[in-house]
Amino acid sequence: MESATARQENELLTKVSEAVHERVVGQGHAVEGLLVGLLTGGHVLLEGLPGLAKTLMVRTLAEAIQTGFRRIQFTPDLLPTDIVGTPVFDQGTGEFRVHKGPIFSNIILADEINRAPPKVQAALLEAMEEQQVTIAGETYSLDSPFMVLATQNPVELHGTYPLAEAQLDRFALKLDISYPSRDEEKMIVRRVASTDSRPIEAVATVEQISAARAEVAAVHLDEKVLDYVVELAFATREPGVYGLEDLEDLIDFGTSPRATIFLTRTARARAYLRGRDFVLPDDVKAMAPLVLRHRLRTTYEADARGIDTKEIMRRVLGAVPTP
Repeated sequence: MESATARQENELLTKVSEAVHERVVGQGHAVEGLLVGLLTGGHVLLEGLPGLAKTLMVRTLAEAIQTGFRRIQFTPDLLPTDIVGTPVFDQGTGEFRVHKGPIFSNIILADEINRAPPKVQAALLEAMEEQQVTIAGETYSLDSPFMVLATQNPVELHGTYPLAEAQLDRFALKLDISYPSRDEEKMIVRRVASTDSRPIEAVATVEQISAARAEVAAVHLDEKVLDYVVELAFATREPGVYGLEDLEDLIDFGTSPRATIFLTRTARARAYLRGRDFVLPDDVKAMAPLVLRHRLRTTYEADARGIDTKEIMRRVLGAVPTP
C-alpha cells in the first residue's frame, strides 16, 4: 500500500494483533484469520479441543477494539429468546415492550455454539445474514458493525450438536485451533504463573476499522485471479472436469456462490495485511481451505475411507492450474 492512510491502518492492525498476543501464545494463523474476518465483516468459526484459548482469543480481540461486545454461553437448555430477546408486558403502561437480547451488540462471542440444540443455533441465521432479527413479528436492525465469532469443540465429543449446512455457510472462515508447540506451552505456563494480569487497552475504534475495510475493498483483484477463484469453486462442484473423477463419489455437494464471494474478500484482506494493494494467487491458495472446507459435504463413502475435507481441498488446489 502506498497511501499514508493505508500505512496507518496497517499499523493499527499490527497493534490489534500485538494486543491479542499479549494474552495468547502462538496461534498466529488463527489471529490472522480473526483479523481477516474483522476486515471483511465476515463471521468466524473457531474449532478446537477444550483449553486451547479459543474464548480467550476472541475476548481479547474484542477488548482491543472500542466497540460493543457480548458473550453468549451456548448450553443445551438455552432458548432462542435468550439470544434475540422477547416481548415483555409492562404493567405500568399496559403494553408489551421488547426486551432485546445479547445479540444486539457489535462483536458477539457465541461460545461453544455446538452445545446448544439446532433451534437455538437457527436463531442466529437471520442475524448473521441480514443483520436483523424478528421478535413477535417485528423486525429490528442490529448494531453496525456486527460480527459473530463462534467457538466449538469437535463434534465427536459427547453432548454436542453439529451445525447445519445453512449455518456453516454463513461463516466466512473456519479456523482450526491446534495444540501449541513445546516452547509455546512453556511460555503459557510462565504467563499463567505470573501475577501480572493487566487489562488489554483498546487500540482501535470502529471508525478506524471501517476505514481499513474501505481500503481492503479497494485492493486490486486481477481478472485472472478472479477466474482462479471461480475455477476452485467449480472444481468442488464438478470435480470430473478437472481430472478429479475420484472425488465425484466423495463430495455430496460443493461450495456455494457465497463461498466465492468470501474467498475474494478474504484474499483481498490477506493481501492488505501484507502491505499489498493487489491480490496474488498465493493469497487465494492460503485462504481457500479456510473459506471452502467447511462448506463441503462429504459422502458416506468418503467417511468410510477416512477422506476428510482437508484432503479434498488439497487435491482440488493441486488440480486447478495457478495463474
